[in-house]
Amino acid sequence: MLSTNPHRNCCIRPAPLGYNAPRGVALSEDKIIAIYPGSFDPVTNGHVDLIERASKLFDRLIVALLLNPEKDPLFTVEERVEMLKEAVKPLANVEVDTFGGLLVEYARRKRARVLLRGIRAVSDYEYELQMALMNRQLQPEIETVFMLPAEAYSYLSSHLVKEVAQLGGSIRDLVPPAVEARIRAKVKSSQ
Repeated sequence: MLSTNPHRNCCIRPAPLGYNAPRGVALSEDKIIAIYPGSFDPVTNGHVDLIERASKLFDRLIVALLLNPEKDPLFTVEERVEMLKEAVKPLANVEVDTFGGLLVEYARRKRARVLLRGIRAVSDYEYELQMALMNRQLQPEIETVFMLPAEAYSYLSSHLVKEVAQLGGSIRDLVPPAVEARIRAKVKSSQ
């Protein structure tokens, strides 16, 4: 049975007969849940573009902020969650959450069948391919889907946004307006 979502019918079908869900997970045949993981420090217009486009492909999209104590982020977890929630507010089928540990275990708990990853360049692909293959080894029922950014954001990264802001450059077209204000305040308070 195909979904009533017109965007899904062209690309993604419900699980085929014989699909085995991870142990303890009951999947609805007509709902595809995807997870878009990342550190989002900060969320950029490239992230937002990918989230908006992915929200049209999946029934539910979870933007999942990775809790990584080894990184030294510019923004706290709470601040990043607030910025993400504000950025995705218009998208009814998108939610924001946090997770630690293995992504595939988090996906299993959330009953997600898809991991969404953005790829900007060949260097991204090499890393993401390794991660996708490892995730497949750990949880073969969960697929990884790669999406390319819009051309306008193909160079954009959170790291570059922070660097440009710290050097006094304009980030107006790189991040949502509320994020720009928060970055400017962080940079100003650190100087």
